[in-house]
Amino acid sequence: MKLVVVESPAKAKTINKYLGKDYKVLASYGHIRDLPSKNGSVDPENDFEMVWEADSKSAKRISDIANALKDADTLILATDPDREGEAISWHLVEALRKRRALKKDVAIERVVFNAITKSAVTQAMEHPRAIDAELVDAYLARRALDYLVGFNLSPVLWRKLPGSRSAGRVQSVALRIVCDRENEIESFRAQEYWNIVAELRAPDGTAFEARLHSLDGETLKKFTLGNQGDANRALEIVKVGGYSVVSVEAKPVKRNPPPPFITSTLQQEASRKLGFNAKRTMQAAQKLYEEGRITYMRTDGVNMAEEAYVAARTMIQSNYGARYLPENTRRYSSKAKNAQEAHEAIRPTDFNLRPEDYHGDGDLKKLYTLVWRRAVASQMETALFERTTIDLASKDKRAGLRATGQVLVFDGFIKLYTEGHDAGDDDDDAEGRLPKMAEGQHADLLKADANQSFTQPPPRYTEASLVKRLEELGIGRPSTYASTMSTLEDRGYVRIEGKALVPEDKGRLVTAFLENFFSRYVEYDFTAGLEEKLDVISDGKLDWKAFLREFWQQFAADIDGTKDLRVSAVLDALNEALGAYVFPRQDAEGNPIENPRQCPLCKEGELSMKLGKFGAFVGCSRHPECKYTRQFSSEGGDAAINPDGNEIGIHPDTGAMILLKSGRFGPYVEMANGEKPKRASLAKADNAAELTLERAVELLSLPREVGPHPEDGEMILANFGRFGPYVQHGKTYANLKDPRDVFTIGVNHAVSLIEDKKARGSARGGAAALKALGDHPDGGAIEVFEGRYGPYVKWGKVNATLPKEITPDVVTLEQAIELVNAKGGSAKKKAPAKKAAAKKPAAKKAAPKKKAPAKKAEE
Repeated sequence: MKLVVVESPAKAKTINKYLGKDYKVLASYGHIRDLPSKNGSVDPENDFEMVWEADSKSAKRISDIANALKDADTLILATDPDREGEAISWHLVEALRKRRALKKDVAIERVVFNAITKSAVTQAMEHPRAIDAELVDAYLARRALDYLVGFNLSPVLWRKLPGSRSAGRVQSVALRIVCDRENEIESFRAQEYWNIVAELRAPDGTAFEARLHSLDGETLKKFTLGNQGDANRALEIVKVGGYSVVSVEAKPVKRNPPPPFITSTLQQEASRKLGFNAKRTMQAAQKLYEEGRITYMRTDGVNMAEEAYVAARTMIQSNYGARYLPENTRRYSSKAKNAQEAHEAIRPTDFNLRPEDYHGDGDLKKLYTLVWRRAVASQMETALFERTTIDLASKDKRAGLRATGQVLVFDGFIKLYTEGHDAGDDDDDAEGRLPKMAEGQHADLLKADANQSFTQPPPRYTEASLVKRLEELGIGRPSTYASTMSTLEDRGYVRIEGKALVPEDKGRLVTAFLENFFSRYVEYDFTAGLEEKLDVISDGKLDWKAFLREFWQQFAADIDGTKDLRVSAVLDALNEALGAYVFPRQDAEGNPIENPRQCPLCKEGELSMKLGKFGAFVGCSRHPECKYTRQFSSEGGDAAINPDGNEIGIHPDTGAMILLKSGRFGPYVEMANGEKPKRASLAKADNAAELTLERAVELLSLPREVGPHPEDGEMILANFGRFGPYVQHGKTYANLKDPRDVFTIGVNHAVSLIEDKKARGSARGGAAALKALGDHPDGGAIEVFEGRYGPYVKWGKVNATLPKEITPDVVTLEQAIELVNAKGGSAKKKAPAKKAAAKKPAAKKAAPKKKAPAKKAEE
């Protein structure tokens, strides 16, 4: 028997149909091993030795494959045809050897296919090869590089810039691109200009539009008419009329079809036309590939296999006719930096399966339609246009008008497909059609207007345009773009408004910090240079460990250089770098602010950025005498909140005034209610600048009584907490997905959620740790648990809640030690055992290696 291993069950199911009874196909479910999320997984001091670990699920997959190998004489590794696929195959062989599951007489073969079709799979089985060691080396270099950057740079951020989540080699550069664009937008100053637009009538009665092109013999430039006075004077000259045609020029214009999709262009077009983000696009593409509908979707090659060209051309001939089929096959070359073009472009495996005949649901059908149309259109005839320019002169020859138009003569590939445009791109199809006119003919002036315009700032990046920019710069690889986009949003570094990527304050802080203290590692050319070297490794022309040694020498020195970096120095740099954003010199109406850093409360102190436990905020230099604070951003609703509070209105039930105030952690509403005023924070979706009295009353009504629990009659409450909206019954808290549910959830739904939470909670009794981080310097294990109020780390009897910005999957031992020590578990104060307070000679007894007993009351 021959054992075939692929990544996914769907792929295994499809391939199993093409192979006979002598084959058994199993899935590895992607990577079976990874670097543990802790320090030491890559050891630069030991020639970059890497420690790999399989989780419990992957260990079972390895075991299943090892058991199946007992009856096999050949192991066929049929993972994806790229660097990651090669790495999965290599990992599997290494893991099986470690288990001594590979017998000497078992042959190991590596096969690759670009499409999961019967012909492609059977042909691949007939041409096996060995695992490509150079591709594996390139994978190891990339994985080690990303680990070294992330696990050494991120802790610096945590220590010097509280509230930060992580830094990454590609992620940080992508974030810088978004932040740089936002800086461009904010520093942009609109410039006024005017256009004179005339409506004319041709001899045949057709009306058309022309613009003032020249005045008194001088060709107008964009800002020639820079104000209304200039525009009005020009308009009077245009209104003289008596226009006649000076020249008519008609030029043929050709437009060729775009090439078939590669990974980045597929993500861009799916964003423009379908509204998919990169992750959604790749998930749908993965399923189409595993179904055998399209070729491999992680590629930067723009050409297709010869049989695909034949199939596409046959489809065009039979469905659209010979007029739409070019004489020769169209072949393309990539313009992207570092393009490997090792694989085919993304195309249908069967061109005869038209989109209307494919019965996949939802996203799959939409994406298949896009892929099919683009691939077929890439082999269709050129579209032909005729672009006409008509110049006219007034009777006194002082005003020259120009009219331009474009006429589609032959649609060619446009019959099937037109490429989408990003904001800010020129649209070649925007010009209209002009009447037929000849030199010397007259045109009647119907009307003329002066139109005011202003220059526009560059548009914000969308996922599509950011992917395009990363590709142009040669940063990252097709397989990394989707995860990079998701990471930026998941870390809270950017938010998506419509389709636009808007940097959050946290993202701007991280970028400013890296640009000031690690500028080399967010430079576009440097990051692209690393990509080029990784490609050289995959070509076998550079030793991967030599590459890492060269990188690590400088990087380690730069990390060490921050050990003595004082927080005051960080604040000075951030105040300088972000001063224009945090302390703008103009208000929202464009009026100048004389002293943007003056404290609005005491009028004496100077505002500056400060760092707190949960990130950056703005405070007064006279603290603690002056208590003024506000959020880091100069924008948003709380930026305009008076230090003494803005009056929202009178509470309809109590008659008390409701005030909108701003605190260190954002805006909140307050109502005088006896000795202790009642307060409620605004929800994340609330805009302080648009807060209504009705909404303020609603927020102050919390906690809301949902109704009595049917078992004990105790009231169920709904409210907002530190970790979002929830319902509460006694000591049981259950999270709500939608913040609106706080005000609408009924008893039945609330009881269901609470009972589900109790069922999960009862199984937690002596809850198993989410993961073990390692030992405290004073002995005893530190572990991560999930508690009622969120995840926390535990050392002996000391529990420390994880800050919101640090999730269980990324928390490190060093961070956990800091949190535990801050909670009173430092080496000098506490140890997990009762003898922790013993004298120094007894210190060794104060460091038991046994795990401390579980504590019922979770942090």
